[in-house]
Amino acid sequence: MTRGKSKNHAAQRQTQSMDTHKAEVAQLAERVRTFQEASIPFRIYHGSTLSTRESARKKNEIIDTSRLNHVLQFNKQKKTVLVEPNVPMDALVDATLAEGLLPKVVMELPNITVGGGFAGTSGESSSFRYGLFDRGIRGIEVVLGNGEVLWATNEPDDAHRDLFFACAGSCGTLGVVTLLEMDLIDAKAFVELEYRAVESVPEAINVLQEAEQDASVDYIDGILYSKSSGCIMIGRLQDDPIPGRVQSFDKATDPWHYLHAESILDRIKGKEKSYKESVPTKTYLFRYDRGVFWSGLRAFKYFCTPFNAVTRYLLDAYMYSRTMVHALHRSGLSSQTIIQDLAVPYESAEAFIEWTDQKTGLWPLWLCPVKAPPQDECTFSVTNVSPEKTLLDIGIWGMGPKDGRKFIALNREFEAKVAELRGLKCLYAHAYYTEDEFWRIYDEKRYRGLRSKYHAESLPSIYDKVKVDLQGVAGTKRATKQETWGQWASRNFWGTWPLGGLYGVASATKGLVVESDFLLK
Repeated sequence: MTRGKSKNHAAQRQTQSMDTHKAEVAQLAERVRTFQEASIPFRIYHGSTLSTRESARKKNEIIDTSRLNHVLQFNKQKKTVLVEPNVPMDALVDATLAEGLLPKVVMELPNITVGGGFAGTSGESSSFRYGLFDRGIRGIEVVLGNGEVLWATNEPDDAHRDLFFACAGSCGTLGVVTLLEMDLIDAKAFVELEYRAVESVPEAINVLQEAEQDASVDYIDGILYSKSSGCIMIGRLQDDPIPGRVQSFDKATDPWHYLHAESILDRIKGKEKSYKESVPTKTYLFRYDRGVFWSGLRAFKYFCTPFNAVTRYLLDAYMYSRTMVHALHRSGLSSQTIIQDLAVPYESAEAFIEWTDQKTGLWPLWLCPVKAPPQDECTFSVTNVSPEKTLLDIGIWGMGPKDGRKFIALNREFEAKVAELRGLKCLYAHAYYTEDEFWRIYDEKRYRGLRSKYHAESLPSIYDKVKVDLQGVAGTKRATKQETWGQWASRNFWGTWPLGGLYGVASATKGLVVESDFLLK
């Protein structure tokens, strides 16, 4: 086949995909219109999620967007791509790399979707330069709550510019996003990853801020193993690897990234304090997938299983985010797990980390600088954060108190501390605010005005989506109810070690059997 014919076939496939997309969106719009006419509130079903929140959807009150999972059309001259919302990060990276391009921000877990990254609060190691994931989106197709389909962009003269910026971070509560136009950058085969040892929180902050000013740097993040030991990792895209220093993290025989970084830290401490190696670009982008940062360690501890290279190899199939998040939800352990990304200004970071250590003793902590958007582009977003200021995202993940009320109280303390320090909580996780506390941080008047303007009242509000039952810890007093035998049995089942964990693993194994030859292995 000639090159010209190949291009024609590619164009024809894209046209066919766009036709299929338009037909699918027309069906979704008609279903939305039906719900509106019947005054039925509805939720959006995506097919999968990495949110740590439990779903409250009902089968007869959903808009199913799970089939919108295709990369549709590249414009290599403009360096853009049209992509449907349910495309996961690994599929997106595969498609863009094939064109010699990359998204500006790629979330570190491969099954986070494009739509989830846009509607949630998603940052990664390139966010110091580009901001959150939604900053790499230039336009969205939205089905409004009355069934109307419109296109909204970030262009200054766009009539729906307010909707575009409000949909970012609104958890899908202003409309059904069905298509996104994404900016891309030139890709290279490797990331030259430099590991720098730090021996205090102030030193870690200094290294992060210095790296931000270096125009040659493409990626920055860090891990603090304790208050006196950490590693800042600085990445630069490169065409050719460092001879003899190529490292991957995606094979069962490879080390987990955070353990590898710690081993390098041990080698360079007190010496040159820096080490460089080359990591294949896709491997770098998803370097935390195996072990889900260090959350996999908690699973080994829960089951009293030795944690070493042999056991990690034997249990490798369970150690990926797609499997672990599924098991976490099914086991019921998510109600005891602290999974929070909390961003604070640099000047407050040391105090916040000290406070976190005193409250939880949880280590390691993940550090990721995030560039804040201009004030005029925060349509209803946080009113608490200083505009156009880099924040330091601090990832805190580990087991919290087993007692439900103590767990809620601890999470509320985290939220209050972040608000006090003029920081930002990521809403992919549960929020433990009362409604009044929530709207002290977010601009309720502007948000509700947008919901009215764009016919979004049939969708749950953002507070409805992120709130939890505060069990009387705060807000209205909890009504006392007689516990039924069924509730008693359920509570004792999930609260008895290791029944919940075993159920989660069994459920995850079922998924693995469907997708692979896991049992043969």
